[in-house]
Amino acid sequence: MGNLLEYSGIVTKVRAMEARLLKPEQFVEIANLSSVPEIADYLRKNTAYAAVLDTLTEDQIHRGNIEKVLTQSLYHDYTKLYRFCGQKQRQFMKLILKNYEIDLINYCLRIVINHYKQPFDLNYKRAFFDRYSQISIEKLITSRTTDELVENLKDTEYYTPLRKLKDAQDVTLYDYNLTLDLYYFTSTWKEQKKVLKKADLELFMRDRGSKIDLLNLQWIYRAKKYYNMKPADIYLLLIPIHYKLSTDQVKEMVDAPGLEEFENSVARTYYARHYNFRQNLTMEQMYADCLHHLYTIDRRRNPYSIAAINTYLFLKEEEINKLTTAMECVRYGLTPGETLAYVGGKTQ
Repeated sequence: MGNLLEYSGIVTKVRAMEARLLKPEQFVEIANLSSVPEIADYLRKNTAYAAVLDTLTEDQIHRGNIEKVLTQSLYHDYTKLYRFCGQKQRQFMKLILKNYEIDLINYCLRIVINHYKQPFDLNYKRAFFDRYSQISIEKLITSRTTDELVENLKDTEYYTPLRKLKDAQDVTLYDYNLTLDLYYFTSTWKEQKKVLKKADLELFMRDRGSKIDLLNLQWIYRAKKYYNMKPADIYLLLIPIHYKLSTDQVKEMVDAPGLEEFENSVARTYYARHYNFRQNLTMEQMYADCLHHLYTIDRRRNPYSIAAINTYLFLKEEEINKLTTAMECVRYGLTPGETLAYVGGKTQ
C-alpha cells in the first residue's frame, strides 16, 4: 500500500507520457521516407516531438539540429517526472542524471582533444544543466585543453578521477572515456544502496547489474574480435562489478583463445539461459534487446516502484537512438529494409 500511494502520481504521469512514444509501425513509415527533412515533417505532424521541432525554422531542419531538439525532449521528460517525484525519488533521479553528465563531459573532451574548429555548441543543454546538474556549462565552454577542461570540473565529483590522468603518458580520448565509464558505474553502484531501500534497491540493482554484466560481455567480445587484445589488457576495460557473472566466468571468457571459445563460455552464463545469444544479431543488438526485455519485465511486475521512472527514461533514450540511426541511414540512401535492420530491436 505504501508503494501504491508513493508512486501513484508518478505512474499515472508515466503512462500518459509512454502512450506518446513511437509505435513499431511508425518506424516502418520513417524508414520509407527519403530525406531528413521528410522525417522531421513526419515527426512534427504525427508524434509528440512536434513541440520541440516547431522551435526550428525551415533552414534549420538538418540532422544536427534535429538531434539537439530530440535531446531536449528527453530533458523535458526528465523534468516532468522530477516534478512529480518525492524527495526519495529525486535522489534516485540524480543517479540517472549522471549518465547525461558523463555524455556532456565526453562531448567536451572530443572537442578539445580533436581540436575542432567549431566552438562548443551547448546552449541547448544549458537551461537543463543549470537547473539540475553540478556541472557548469558556462565554465566548460571556456576550455581549450584537457587540463583546462578538468580544472573546470573542479567543483564536481568527476574532477578526482579525471585529475589522476593529468600526469600519465600518452593519454587518449579513449582513456578519458574509459575512466569516466568506470567511475560512473562504480559510483552509482555504491550510491544506490544509500538512496534506495528494499524492493526499489533490488529492482535498480537488477537493471544496473545486468547492464554492467552485458557491457562487460560486449567489451570482451569487441576486444577479441576487433583488436586481438591480450587478457591482461582486456581486464583493464572491464567494470569491476559482477552481478550474475561470477569471477570465474569472466576469467573464462577473457582467457578464451578465440571467438568460438568465448561464445561457448557465454552459453554457460545466466544470460544465455534467459536469452538466445546465438540469434543472427550483432552483439550491440543483443545488448539492446536484452536490456529492453529486462526493463519492461521489471516495470510490468513492479508497476508502483522506481521501475516506472527507470523504464520510461530507458525507452525514451532507446527511441531517440533509433530515430538518430534512422536519420543517418536515410541520409546515406539506405533502403527501408536496411534502415530497419540498423534500427533493430523492439519498440514500445
